[in-house]
Amino acid sequence: MAKKRGGRKYAKKASAKVEKVMRERKRGTLRSGGSGKKVRSRKQAIAIGLSEARRAGAKVPRKRKGGRKKR
Repeated sequence: MAKKRGGRKYAKKASAKVEKVMRERKRGTLRSGGSGKKVRSRKQAIAIGLSEARRAGAKVPRKRKGGRKKR
């Protein structure tokens, strides 16, 4: 069986951006781009950090296409 050749999935720049955003969230200064409301959700903060990293040109995997499932 062949060995799987890996590398970093996310760039170091991406983890630095997420780290910065998480700190902002903890202080209560992180705001969402659309509405400008305070971000309290951990998941939303991570999403903001990754999208900032993408915009900065860091290596970040593409967003998944599907949204939330409806019941």
